[in-house]
Amino acid sequence: QLIPLIGFISVGLGSAVLYLLRLALYSPDVSWDRKNNPEPWNKLGPTDQYKFLAISTDYKNLKKDRPSF
Repeated sequence: QLIPLIGFISVGLGSAVLYLLRLALYSPDVSWDRKNNPEPWNKLGPTDQYKFLAISTDYKNLKKDRPSF
């Protein structure tokens, strides 16, 4: 009777670890290299998708509505 419980707990822990790895590697808020790229969020373009799930937004057709510095 403990085998399903252990299975569900291991699936939950595995998915939590995978989500944390995704946040650490692909999130623009995390800076691993402070010398070469101290502010990685400034290099995002208006067509870059940084959300986890975008259902109705097509990022390829967006136009730039802000000035470039």
